[in-house]
Amino acid sequence: MKKPPEVPGAFRRRLVGLYALTLMERAGPLHGYGLSDRIAQRTEGAWRPGPGSVYPSLRKLAEVGLARSYARNRRREYVITSRGRALLRRIRHRDGPLGRPRPDMSSLWAEVMGSEDVGEFLLQRLRRTVDSLDAQIQRTTASGAHTSALRTATIAELTRASARFRAGTRRAADARRRAWRR
Repeated sequence: MKKPPEVPGAFRRRLVGLYALTLMERAGPLHGYGLSDRIAQRTEGAWRPGPGSVYPSLRKLAEVGLARSYARNRRREYVITSRGRALLRRIRHRDGPLGRPRPDMSSLWAEVMGSEDVGEFLLQRLRRTVDSLDAQIQRTTASGAHTSALRTATIAELTRASARFRAGTRRAADARRRAWRR
């Protein structure tokens, strides 16, 4: 019996494939080394997928009709097909398949990441997201208008979220007082 692939490797290959489609859609034809290089740039060197992730992912995209491959000079290049564009549209659409809302998978991710408490996992994810936003703003200081807009939008969103939390805390306290009076 054939051993099933390791989950992290399979997950990474799917991510590499989806990112490859995104790059092909945005920038045109793509080759394996360019894909690996772009992922390393976007992750600030934290991850550079090797040939064992990149080339099988690109071949799979071609096999299932999401991309076409062709030889160019000494490289094999890949270009997105209409099926690949349709897949990206479905993924980007807010609803899941058949119009159903996408389920929140946070509780599953919390377990995968070894967290016993989903709330704590989400709070850690929020901290990482805020840190990433701050780092992005710091990196893009040369493009002042965009940086200012991103900073303003981030502060506005955090302010709205803070107000919702404070309102929820007041509602919970009011409910506890009403229950205690009974």
